[in-house]
Amino acid sequence: MNQLKHQRTSSAFLSSRLLGVPFTAIFNLLLVILYRDLHATPLQITIAIALRPVASLFAPYWSASINARDHNHIMKLSMANSLKFVPFLFAPFIDNPWFYVFAFGFYMMLTRGMIPSWMEVLKKNIEGMSMEKVFAYGSAFESVGGALLPVMFGFLLDMDGEVWRYVFPATALIGMLSAIFINRIPATQTEQKKEERTFKQHLSNPWKESYHLLCKRPDFLRFQYGFMWGGAGLMIFQPVLPKFFVDVLDLSYLEVATALTVCKGIGFAVTSPLWVTAYRKMDIFQFSRLVIFLIAIFPICLSISQFNLIWLYVAYFSYGIMQAGSEMSWNLSGPFFAKQEDSSIYSVVNVLAGGIRGCIFPLLGTLLYEVTNATMVLLLGSLFCLIATHQLKPTRMELTCR
Repeated sequence: MNQLKHQRTSSAFLSSRLLGVPFTAIFNLLLVILYRDLHATPLQITIAIALRPVASLFAPYWSASINARDHNHIMKLSMANSLKFVPFLFAPFIDNPWFYVFAFGFYMMLTRGMIPSWMEVLKKNIEGMSMEKVFAYGSAFESVGGALLPVMFGFLLDMDGEVWRYVFPATALIGMLSAIFINRIPATQTEQKKEERTFKQHLSNPWKESYHLLCKRPDFLRFQYGFMWGGAGLMIFQPVLPKFFVDVLDLSYLEVATALTVCKGIGFAVTSPLWVTAYRKMDIFQFSRLVIFLIAIFPICLSISQFNLIWLYVAYFSYGIMQAGSEMSWNLSGPFFAKQEDSSIYSVVNVLAGGIRGCIFPLLGTLLYEVTNATMVLLLGSLFCLIATHQLKPTRMELTCR
């Protein structure tokens, strides 16, 4: 039975990543599509970018009713995997930019909402070091596929700016197919007393549980504090990027796709096995400091690309390397700190922290851009990341507690 769980869980996770590749490839171009073809306002672009992490504030409520029984995790994964694609089925018929801002946020909310369930199912069903390997290779396969399709989509969009209307529903339907594999994961029935909650308790419970966990675990609190600075650095310059690509660098869709997906995907795929080795050998604080230091390099390279476009591709290659490590550090930190406990609440803290960042730093980046320029915002993001590397130094007491 354990072997069957291992195989089907691995198959479901890898399938969900691979079948989602075509959609992710066009989804990564959505902000540029909004700005160039749908003529979205700066406010709409900023809100869409902010919704990526802000959706995380609502994501825990999707999984709040999950208890310790595996079949509930699997049911939620299957439902979320199907529903998150639904708005994009209507792309051929809708021109309103606000619809796509909503669709962007809805997709991100359910994608984030799936993380606690995925991490707990992987932890329970895949033993030992195999969990890190399955996660890393699933992400690497996704990146390899994501590095090829966007070039084709970028080429098609440069030929016909309306082709995205048909690519979105087609790729969404492909992504929905992974629910078939998720539903095949065997569930272990573990009885748990059902707790009745009022609506107010339902709203406040994820926040209260997160607060109590951080009070109880100073090592996890330090991890969150450092990641907050690093995430702030990454978020603050995101609203600048679509305008930077179009107004400053004057990039075509093909050039954007090459940088955002091909270079990033190659960096991700090539270094994923190295990150797996590093994750097993390094302390998680050291591992995360290395990841965030690589984030700090990205906006510096991007700033230099104004003078030589080759630095754009260098920047996104380094971003891919960073993202391969960040995916492991951020997603697997829940199971790492939880040990034998249920890891869901640890992952919920990660998700909520990302939401808090999204409420603040994209807006701050937009305001700074209005009074300075893109280069200043990019360099400020780099500075925040360097601060994070200092904050992620654990105290001796925290290392002893771990």
